[in-house]
Amino acid sequence: MSGTWILLVVIAAIAVTGLANRGNLQAPLVLVVIGALASFIPGLPQLELEPHVLLGVVLPPLLYSAALRFSVPTFKRNLSHILRLGVGTVLVTAFAVAFFAEWLVPELTFGAALVLGAVVAPTDAVSAVAVGQKLGLPKRVIAILTGEGLVNDATALTLFTVAVSTVVGTQVFVDSPVVFFGYEVVGGVAVGLVLAVTVHWVRSRMDHPSLETALGLVIPFTAYLVAEEIHASGVLAVVAAGLYMGHRSTDLSVSTRLQERFVWESLDTLLEMFVFAYMGLQLKFVLDEVTDNGYDVVTILLYAFAVLVVVMLVRPAWGLLNWSRRRAVRKAGLHRLGRDTLSFREHVVVSWAGMRGVVTLAAAGGIPFMLASGEPFPGREIIHLTAIVVAVGTLLIQGSTMPALIRRLDVTDPYERLRAEEQRALARSISSAAARSRLHALSVELPEGTDADAVRRILERVDRSIQARADVERAESEIEVEQSPDAGVLFDRFRRAVLRAQRTALIAARDDGTLDDETLRTELESLDVEEAAAEERIDRRGRD
Repeated sequence: MSGTWILLVVIAAIAVTGLANRGNLQAPLVLVVIGALASFIPGLPQLELEPHVLLGVVLPPLLYSAALRFSVPTFKRNLSHILRLGVGTVLVTAFAVAFFAEWLVPELTFGAALVLGAVVAPTDAVSAVAVGQKLGLPKRVIAILTGEGLVNDATALTLFTVAVSTVVGTQVFVDSPVVFFGYEVVGGVAVGLVLAVTVHWVRSRMDHPSLETALGLVIPFTAYLVAEEIHASGVLAVVAAGLYMGHRSTDLSVSTRLQERFVWESLDTLLEMFVFAYMGLQLKFVLDEVTDNGYDVVTILLYAFAVLVVVMLVRPAWGLLNWSRRRAVRKAGLHRLGRDTLSFREHVVVSWAGMRGVVTLAAAGGIPFMLASGEPFPGREIIHLTAIVVAVGTLLIQGSTMPALIRRLDVTDPYERLRAEEQRALARSISSAAARSRLHALSVELPEGTDADAVRRILERVDRSIQARADVERAESEIEVEQSPDAGVLFDRFRRAVLRAQRTALIAARDDGTLDDETLRTELESLDVEEAAAEERIDRRGRD
């Protein structure tokens, strides 16, 4: 399909998403359903992208954007849950599907069945997190689902590479799957961190928000391609780079942070909408592919729906087994080993959040047509159709029932709002103390020849504007009564100095563990807007 059709799909996806949001519907579900129905329109050309485009162009910015927003301390705090889901659950799902599919489908060897397992194993938490945030899921549950989405793709794609190489008859450069997996992890993380540290060093010496943002935009693509070039995990390279850059974003200028935040939000939304629409549009053409290769469509669909059931059951079953094991450990008195931050109801919600997405589609399309011997890849069309059925099925079944499940289980944390308010109060206290300290320093560091009384009045108004952020316009209007033309300039400079002192104090509180990272980011967003406004007024006065 030409680029014109791709752009038309993007425009249609934006329009459908807007209507879905107005109707309080889940946009991913609506996009998939409408895309699937549209695929049967007579004469509609097939929208087919090469797997390397999906994996190398669409996936990296989605992962990088999520990693930028994700808190490193939160990632460390929930690391055991994230690894259990992102590595353990992926491997269990892949092998469970492999054994079941080999038994069920005569056309699949165990190697081909394992390829299918690797394709359908990784989850896509985009829609689950969106629903959870809207319905008030506890932050720790949102954090675990987001962190899992950053890790499980690397696990599944590594297993996919090993399984495909085994079936095709080629060799990866390391014979041992365990050593190969270790190399992928270490190599991917190393590439991502080296690139991120280098780019951060370069950006810290630039003073051009547009160039800094442009440099940030190429990070995920570069990290992915460099890691894949040395046969390491491109996914983990992107995630590592995003986590580092997000954690060090406090070092950037206000203008760069604001610009980058809006750019990534827009790009993230655009790509997500396109992926869900693309998922639906594949249905009819994959059915045609199965028919053209001599398979009975009804039989293959029954196989695919059976695999869908297995995929949907394995995750809750494995989650319940882990929860029971940890509960038994706690009952045995080993509280430290059995410690779990999630309740049983939260485990149920996490276990049901098993929707599949872009990686499943891209990996299915990336299966080679031929073996090294020249024979066709066994059951390639079956794997492709099953991947589509699993991706669409999990999104429609699990995605549509997630809101009802969350409401029914009532997993909202009654104390989370209180803890969040305590953190916000702490942040305000830290900001207020830093502001008073900086105002005092400014009052004793007056430039020579300055009217002390006029400066004192300006500092008092700066203090009032900091204490009541919504009163900026009123504070500025009061300054206009000052006869000195420099009064407004002094006000903005003093106010910007105080805002920077507040930001420094908040970051220090985060770094020493007093303030959590999520609260810091919320407070910094507010301070960034105010500081940017002050800088804009200073620049405007300079131009005038």
